[in-house]
Amino acid sequence: MTYLAAPELSRADTSWTTEWRRTVDWPILLAAVILLGFGLLLSLAAGPPAAERMHYSDPYFFVIRQAVFACGAAVLLLVGSMLDRQLTRRLAALVFILAFVLMAIVLLAGHEAKGAQRWIRLYGFSLQPSELVKPALIILVGWLLAQRQLFPGGPWAIVAFSLYAATLGLLLLQPDVGQAVLLTAAFVLTFFISGLPMRWAALFAGGGAALSGALYALLPHVRQRINSFLNPSAYDTYQIDKAAEAISRGGVFGAGPGEGTVKSSLPDAHTDFVYAVLGEEYGLVATLFVIGIFAFITLRGLMLTAKVEDPYARAAATGLFALFGLQTVINVGVNVALFPPKGMTLPLISSGGSSLLGTALTLGFALALVRRPTHWRRLR
Repeated sequence: MTYLAAPELSRADTSWTTEWRRTVDWPILLAAVILLGFGLLLSLAAGPPAAERMHYSDPYFFVIRQAVFACGAAVLLLVGSMLDRQLTRRLAALVFILAFVLMAIVLLAGHEAKGAQRWIRLYGFSLQPSELVKPALIILVGWLLAQRQLFPGGPWAIVAFSLYAATLGLLLLQPDVGQAVLLTAAFVLTFFISGLPMRWAALFAGGGAALSGALYALLPHVRQRINSFLNPSAYDTYQIDKAAEAISRGGVFGAGPGEGTVKSSLPDAHTDFVYAVLGEEYGLVATLFVIGIFAFITLRGLMLTAKVEDPYARAAATGLFALFGLQTVINVGVNVALFPPKGMTLPLISSGGSSLLGTALTLGFALALVRRPTHWRRLR
């Protein structure tokens, strides 16, 4: 059995900062900062080739951009973890409303790229509102479902499902099937932790199957990605093949910093395929280390949620840590050709301001919800 303690603090000090230092989970917080550091390291490798490919005059454009957003993400992570559960819910409601409205605006006046309309251009930067709406929705769903125990007669489950369905609809209209799948998985898990009735389970199963069939039939890019995954010899699988080759070329210890080639041949090497850059230049040892950090954050977070007595905080935090872990699994799975390409970033590491801020908000909210009442914890 292991005991972990926060830094020793005077028991007479009851300020909110001291209370935060006593109750926040430092291992998860530090692990997240380490991932941000890996993101900065890999931006030095993949950023300059991406800047050259996009004809930026400054070869370190993406490196500087990553550093700025990593600092913003670190601040957002810390501030989010300092909230109490009530403030977390209120802030989540505000974020959800703003992000939802921006997602609707995206459909009318958003920036289009690669056949999808997901971004809003703001002063030279692109904002993807869906990255912010996900954690906010999970918190609201967790709170709404927890109200069933306090006020059994209210339509809490219907309201929660309606918010999810409206958000899902906006995602599919962009279209962003990858984020829709991720949000659905986190939503169902949050619902399950809250006590999912069998009739809702049947509804989700039937609706999910019908929606999947409809997306396959109606969206050509979805059909092409699934078909190319099932029958790669009949389709162009250039990106997946290059990523797998790079990881294989890296071997156990990698080709060395700056010696990789995949960053120059893949257009999304600094975003969706940054894991392949990591594998090629730093090898299997580095990739396993990074995967271990992701697994540590996710599993430790889920262990902490199991000890939370508040139904709202337990359900919402479970959904948030699952959101973080599932996105990691999907990104790594795509890089090693286990899943069809989905255009999803590696949390806290891939280049992308919206992704960094959205993930920081996710973990910040989750840490706020699982803060413990004392500065000692017993881990079994």
